[in-house]
Amino acid sequence: MPNRQKNALIMGISGQDGAYLARFLLDKGYRVFGTSRDVQMSSFANLRRLEVMERVTLLSVAVTDFRSVLQAIIRSEPDEIYNLAGQSSVGLSFEQPMETFESISVAVINLLEAIRFFERPVRLYNAGSSECFGNTQGLPANEETPFRPRSPYAVAKSAAFWEVANYREAYGLYACSGILFNHESPLRPERFVTQKIVAAACRIAREGKGELSLGNIEVQRDWGWAPEYVEAMWQMLQQEVADDYVIATGKTFSLEDFTRQVFEHLDLDWTSHVRTNPDFIRPTDIMVSRADPSKADRNLGWRAQFTMPDVARMMVEARIKA
Repeated sequence: MPNRQKNALIMGISGQDGAYLARFLLDKGYRVFGTSRDVQMSSFANLRRLEVMERVTLLSVAVTDFRSVLQAIIRSEPDEIYNLAGQSSVGLSFEQPMETFESISVAVINLLEAIRFFERPVRLYNAGSSECFGNTQGLPANEETPFRPRSPYAVAKSAAFWEVANYREAYGLYACSGILFNHESPLRPERFVTQKIVAAACRIAREGKGELSLGNIEVQRDWGWAPEYVEAMWQMLQQEVADDYVIATGKTFSLEDFTRQVFEHLDLDWTSHVRTNPDFIRPTDIMVSRADPSKADRNLGWRAQFTMPDVARMMVEARIKA
């Protein structure tokens, strides 16, 4: 039935990527189901901000509980599942390693097992992470680069990646992982450093004074625009053969560069307001993160249109507008 409306199940719909993906799929004509640990208690602020809250069906799901995951799949009868759930902070993973590992790796096993026993074919996208690569000595990482995780979060994401690859090979499931590098938007909470910088800079511009404490501003990252990255997730599930892809801009900048861009958009000198705080430095931080997203360009026809300077500008503009 080629004209049948497709169903999509987004695990972790309340986050940045989940909200943008929900809007994208709705615009594509999908019927969208989304999960959260407790639907009655969640605010779903991101869905409300994108004005899609009333267009999705929400389900309470504990991703570490197999029965809960299976019930969500049975109820939503998805053609596609996007797993974006789990603890998402690298810094917090050092404080909550067990919760991080279970919410990521155990959740993926539950999903894979539930799909394996489901009676109709389902395509699974799993959210991987560039953190899995660890320190590549400044070399661009691609799909063949070995994983050397340097945080509990990265260890969990690495385990989940190999779980997906194993089930794809062992059982023939259509399952793939997107190895996404940093991607930002106005929906980021302030516990993420990019939004922390934007929020502080806007506050300083408004009040005429203030300081911002950061960790190591010499770290370098590949920052992209989140609304673009959810399109790559969807593209992965439209291919004839399931495969894994690095998703990034291919351009790397330092945290100092990002900070300077944000403050300059507000006509501020960042050096007058930014201070280094050793408490914000992670035990095993990655100094330089570089990406080679050429496979996505070649096979998916996906290429990032926005790089870090664009991201900084758009986040500042959105903050001022809000």
